[in-house]
Amino acid sequence: MAKNGVSRVAIIGGGISGLAAAKQLASFDPVVFEATSSIGGVWKHCSYRSTRLQTPRADYEFSDYPWSDRTDPTFPTRAEILDYLHGYATHFGLWRFIRLESRVAEIRFLGDRTEAGFTELWGAEGCPLAGNPVWEIGVVTGQSETVEWYKFEFVVMCIGKYGDVPVMPVFPHGKGPEIFHGKVMHSLDYCKLDEEAAKTLMRGKKVVVIGYKKSAIDLAVECAEANQGSDGQPCTMVIRTLHWTVPSYSVWGLPLLLFYATRFSQFLHERPDQGMLRSTLCRLLSPLRKGVSKFVESYLTWKLPLQKYGLKPDHPFEEDYASCQMAILPENFFAEADKGMITFKRSSRWWFWEGGIILDDNTKLEADVVFLATGYDGRKKVMSVLPEPFRGLIVNSSGVMPLYRGTIHPLIPHMAFVGYIESVSNLHTSELRCKWLERLLKGQFNLPSVEQMFGQIDEETEVMKRTTRFYRRHCISTYSINHSDEICKEMGWKPWRKGNWLSEAFSPYNNQDYKEK
Repeated sequence: MAKNGVSRVAIIGGGISGLAAAKQLASFDPVVFEATSSIGGVWKHCSYRSTRLQTPRADYEFSDYPWSDRTDPTFPTRAEILDYLHGYATHFGLWRFIRLESRVAEIRFLGDRTEAGFTELWGAEGCPLAGNPVWEIGVVTGQSETVEWYKFEFVVMCIGKYGDVPVMPVFPHGKGPEIFHGKVMHSLDYCKLDEEAAKTLMRGKKVVVIGYKKSAIDLAVECAEANQGSDGQPCTMVIRTLHWTVPSYSVWGLPLLLFYATRFSQFLHERPDQGMLRSTLCRLLSPLRKGVSKFVESYLTWKLPLQKYGLKPDHPFEEDYASCQMAILPENFFAEADKGMITFKRSSRWWFWEGGIILDDNTKLEADVVFLATGYDGRKKVMSVLPEPFRGLIVNSSGVMPLYRGTIHPLIPHMAFVGYIESVSNLHTSELRCKWLERLLKGQFNLPSVEQMFGQIDEETEVMKRTTRFYRRHCISTYSINHSDEICKEMGWKPWRKGNWLSEAFSPYNNQDYKEK
């Protein structure tokens, strides 16, 4: 379908990735379907009032829209990030593309099914735009129950990995939340409470938080803050898997990114298609790479009371960095623990009883409220709207979404996925791939064959498997510069973006390095 000779593109989702896609694909007159009444994605609908960004401002900004106060050393709050995103949408006139309260209920494939699957080229011909409608999108607007259908040549999925579909624990019969006399709530539902309702829910209550990632940590702090005073109750965190946490982006007075986000530092880590010589060098330099990880761990165990509370992970720091599992701690997290307002229990499994939960050593924890900070299933969210046979292709045998350049599924034609791979700065990861996608749709370069794309995907997966046990998150943090280099080459850009060799080797990369000249 075309409008005034301009190809029609649909973008599903109005979060960071959706906004980046709308800006980069503006010449295609896209339509952005956002299910809720506001843009912002996870920052609007799946964040707590106390949540802050996990990276400095300068490392989390669009390349052509810097923060007005980018030198401010504090991590931006949720409100500041939402203001920044609204400013971005206004500055580039993106509101004309955005349709709020427009929930995508179903997607139908109108194209030739012989173009899908194992063809030689993506979509049979290798062209992203077919010249005719390929996808039909069913949209429910506002409070209406009527589904309206729209046809597009190309669809960009930006509904993200977080929010909407919670991961819920599975329990043996008779040991689930149905027997618990208190309240059970997933962190997704907690995010929807206003400040007073949240405090009322937790104040004076025995609260258990299941989990030990960012959402669980922030929730425990909010619980501790709500329980200040003589009638306050401590919050107990039940932890299955420990991960490294950091108080800031400084290690022994040096920037953390200096050890992981420069060309020199990433030279120590394996990357896809690196060749025999580089593989040999990686093996020879592995003691240095491990030493860097130990250096960071030594600082964290000195700075934080990890040993005191039994929170020191058994795995190296680099495994958490390589899988984007590292969480930035709120300033008062351990201060509240020292006051006894946050306590910790380790348990590989747990289940409910009438008065709370039981741990794997049969310890009974009394609880009035149990929060499940157990994450989200973004892949299931995508599968819920895609038709067959594409629904069954979303996850491969390794448990990851097989995406070429983190964007194109070789077996799903005329569709892109943005926001499904992770790095230290997911905004940078999404924006650069949207720039790449714009040039792909304009025909400025061609994709490799389906077989070649799968070969690249498999190589990345194998690298992640060898780097970290948590590889299913599809995080590229330890070879993000190489990933960006390959994207730049396909776009016809110079991959080395710094002004001189010294900066190129030792200065961390960020979005400003990929600003269009």
